[in-house]
Amino acid sequence: MMNRIVSLFFLALMVATPLRAAEPKTILVLGDSIAAGYGLDPDEAFPALLQEKITQAGLNYKVVNAGLSGDTTAGGLRRISWLLRQPVNVLLLELGGNDGLRGIDPTETERNLNGIIEKVRQKNPNTTIVIAGMQMPENMGKDYTTRFRDVFARVATENRATLIPFMLEGVGGKAELNQPDRIHPTAEGHKIITATIWKVLQPVLAGNRSEPIKESASR
Repeated sequence: MMNRIVSLFFLALMVATPLRAAEPKTILVLGDSIAAGYGLDPDEAFPALLQEKITQAGLNYKVVNAGLSGDTTAGGLRRISWLLRQPVNVLLLELGGNDGLRGIDPTETERNLNGIIEKVRQKNPNTTIVIAGMQMPENMGKDYTTRFRDVFARVATENRATLIPFMLEGVGGKAELNQPDRIHPTAEGHKIITATIWKVLQPVLAGNRSEPIKESASR
């Protein structure tokens, strides 16, 4: 009789105690001034807009925005170890634009991107990597722009990462979607960027894609 009373007591406790919600997985956005939302309210930048889409989709992820204005792939490589003190389930790697604008050799950019991914995978081999491809304006010369553009697709393929071919598709070079400096997107531009990223990121988060996207990064 006593055993039955004890069993009923613990059963009542189990029913009365709500199950704790699972901790959200982390998406780390390692980026530059675009991720940081230069010239805008942080809520208008694409990381915050991605969080809204994630919440609306009922996916259990939180976005951590590690965007830093002026950052390069070399800067990201220096920062990543400190950022990896927290668990990272998905890395959205949005770096390289400042490398291109400064005319840095694409070979160095590629080496730094690979170095960032290597550090992330050393910490957690199961981290999903999503690479935001970038392109440079044609006035930097055909050879440079081609070499720079191709870096992102090659890094994605070699590291079995998912590629967003050109994150600024539909925004880059359009005056009405960029601030007066013609470099940093407006709030409306960030909405388009978010849609471009989400088209690739949503299936990744939902677990529907395990292979990298391999199409050309060219327009």
